[in-house]
Amino acid sequence: MPREGRPLRSLGFLTIGSFDPADPGRGHLDTLEMIQRAEDLGFDTVWLRNRHLQYGITSPVAVMAAAAMRTSRIALGTAVIPLGWENPLRLAEDLATVDLLSGGRINPGVSVGTPMRYDDVKASLYPQTHDVEDFSKERVLRLVRCLRGEPVSDFEGTVGIETFTRSVQPQSPGLADRVWYGGMLDSAIWAGRHGLNYLTSSVVTADTDTGTAAGAPDFATIQAEHIDAYLAHHPNPQQARVSQGLVVIPTDTATADQVERYRTYAASRYERTLTPQGPRGLVFSPDLVGPSDELAERLYAHAGFRRADEVAFALPFSFAPADYIQIVTDMAQRLGPALGWSPA
Repeated sequence: MPREGRPLRSLGFLTIGSFDPADPGRGHLDTLEMIQRAEDLGFDTVWLRNRHLQYGITSPVAVMAAAAMRTSRIALGTAVIPLGWENPLRLAEDLATVDLLSGGRINPGVSVGTPMRYDDVKASLYPQTHDVEDFSKERVLRLVRCLRGEPVSDFEGTVGIETFTRSVQPQSPGLADRVWYGGMLDSAIWAGRHGLNYLTSSVVTADTDTGTAAGAPDFATIQAEHIDAYLAHHPNPQQARVSQGLVVIPTDTATADQVERYRTYAASRYERTLTPQGPRGLVFSPDLVGPSDELAERLYAHAGFRRADEVAFALPFSFAPADYIQIVTDMAQRLGPALGWSPA
């Protein structure tokens, strides 16, 4: 796990791929150009958010397919695909196809639960079955079984000139082992027990009292507890993969105007980090903004960061393209080396 003097193994970032609804094509091309830039800068991974009925990436598998044709090395992930919107069998076909086209570079991150704003969309999403759909973690296991080639059909054979198989086609060896699951404590334990990889984010829930100090929740301590629980329940913790995701904004080459806007953005979101939010008691991480040497010092002191040797720093939703270029360039050229990372 990262310590001062021990290198970070994998550096990546997470993007929502925002676009202008008046010109959505341009926004998607900007995302593809950013992925190309990330490969040129030596990043190990780029992760795509998945937002339905919003002005961000709604079809990350399609974007990964396009990115795979423009790149040759960088790993492409999703953080995360909400499986409540998906048929696991059909998604498995798409993921395996893109994984083969990419040469085995796809990292599908998924989550479950009732889709966001389900009452507003259920009649269109599942017209006949919206009251009986199963949004439990079984949906993840269905996806994994499909990716592993377990039978999904009772028939195998040839009819006329058409040949049918029992399993999803195509099959991409190793893809099932690159499935990631994101969530809180219960999800961390479940992911560990099922041998999945574990995605953390900048939001946790205060599931116990041990993540508090003087009555206030401590995000880093809670996140570390979730990672420890995941590893404790994984059948092979030495092979388990954990990726930490925080909003981290290096300012080394930023203009004075950019620095001011970045700090204003972080300050506007700081108050929510002081107390648990909403009925679930969500605890948010403060956004980290500053020169890379200061960020590295803060990350090395972060209990969650110390337990994960892969990171996917989240890009803020609402910045300009030039801001993202500056941020990811500083991540690769300043922050990564400060964390002992070397570009690919």
